[in-house]
Amino acid sequence: MAVNAAGRDIPSSIPGYGEVRPYQGAFARVPEGFRAGGRLKAVNGSCRDKRLKDIEAAIVASGLKSGMTVSFHHHLRNGDYVVNRVMDACAALGIRDLTLFPTALFGVHKKLIDHIKSGVIRRIMGSVNGPIGQLVSEGGMDAPVVLRSHGGRPRAVAAGDVHIDVAFVAAPCADRYGNLSGAEGPGACGSLGYAFTDAQYADCVVAVTDHLRPYPIAPISIPQYLVDYVVEVDSIGDPAGIVSGTTRVTRDPLRLLISQYASRLIEASPYFVDGISFQTGAGGIPLAVTAFMKEAMKKRGIKGSFGLGGITGYFVDLLKEGLVEKLMDVQSFDLEAVKSIATNPNHIEISADWYANPWNGGAAVNMLDVVILGATELDRNFHANVNTEADGALLHGIGGHQDTAAGAKLTIIAQPLLRGRIPCVVDKVHSVTTPGEVVDAVVTEYGVTLNPRRTDLLEACQAAGNVPLVSVDELVDRAHRMAGPMDPVAQEERIVGVIEWRDGTVIDVVRQLKQKA
Repeated sequence: MAVNAAGRDIPSSIPGYGEVRPYQGAFARVPEGFRAGGRLKAVNGSCRDKRLKDIEAAIVASGLKSGMTVSFHHHLRNGDYVVNRVMDACAALGIRDLTLFPTALFGVHKKLIDHIKSGVIRRIMGSVNGPIGQLVSEGGMDAPVVLRSHGGRPRAVAAGDVHIDVAFVAAPCADRYGNLSGAEGPGACGSLGYAFTDAQYADCVVAVTDHLRPYPIAPISIPQYLVDYVVEVDSIGDPAGIVSGTTRVTRDPLRLLISQYASRLIEASPYFVDGISFQTGAGGIPLAVTAFMKEAMKKRGIKGSFGLGGITGYFVDLLKEGLVEKLMDVQSFDLEAVKSIATNPNHIEISADWYANPWNGGAAVNMLDVVILGATELDRNFHANVNTEADGALLHGIGGHQDTAAGAKLTIIAQPLLRGRIPCVVDKVHSVTTPGEVVDAVVTEYGVTLNPRRTDLLEACQAAGNVPLVSVDELVDRAHRMAGPMDPVAQEERIVGVIEWRDGTVIDVVRQLKQKA
């Protein structure tokens, strides 16, 4: 057991995970060697149609065997049908002990629990939102779940930490030779950014589509030379399930106040100038911050260079009105964004590698000026937790939290001081997802709390005169008074989750919850 750079006790080896490389700092680990490669393949001129009759036929043709690794993307989010159908087919074919490597799993994937219990799925590396996360928290899997950020995942593949045997790509639109797009079809989801790395590195790539078009389709997201087989099904999913959280600006007065304070901080910062770049994402508070910034940009005559990340209709409006020049979209968060990416050339589809991989020639997050994030908890050291709830349950993935925090010049976590009676600012977070060294400010209804290392922001806020400042110690003390004493989380020693920092080092672990008598 050793203490890593985030102050967490980390064992040197974890059963089901292996040898641990402890987190040493946000930018401490330097990559070595070369990118891993996928299997060489050749298709002669006699093959002009890659279609197979069904998913079972594609599994057989792919060579998938027990013990291998299969991957999926989550652009259809809670509307996805493909993961469940593929796992059902694997079970029917007698394939077992699979490592599931999704970008994320949601409530719609609850039926995978049966495949976990029956031994079809042995291990999961990816975000486990909802019921599967609860199962993991209670010790329902033999091997710990491995959690990686949106940038950490393609880094792991490119570095050879993870080898994908077969990638299944839910494709809203495809042609018979394997060109794929997310911009068209009944299951249109916009960007296919999370599937790019899988298609590039997997030994075999199977496209599953419900909208087959004549060859060649246009536009093309993933080209034919990366795809081995195409399967047409009745439906890949329900696009209504794409919508992430709320896509409306909050009307709650408390949350509007938080959003207003966050906007004032951005305006006071040295980054609120022509060419500003930012990411705010979905959710009531981030959307309200976007709305406040929009008015401030109009008032000051400022135009942004680009909006990044998961794109919402509010960002689409900024693009239409000329308040940002480009949108760089790794995941379309709502149906307005899906429509925009299909029609506007300034709405650019990017891969997760391009978006956030720390081990490439320059990820897009490095060009961010400002990012607005949330968290379940933040502590006196500005460490942020987005993976576990106050009861210790592992219910959320990392997303781009680590990547954008590390890349942006100004990282703001905006949230209420309490959710219900649960404090969001605490002495010590239950799990560290994002280290305090890359978090610059937390904004609550009580004002703006700056990381002490950002003396430049303190001076800028003091000069602005309209940014209420409060220390982190004051916030924690206030939360204690308001919430009262909190019982510590009862947990076992057994590790059920491993939280990697985006460079592959281990920043924290999640332990099994102790069952109530």
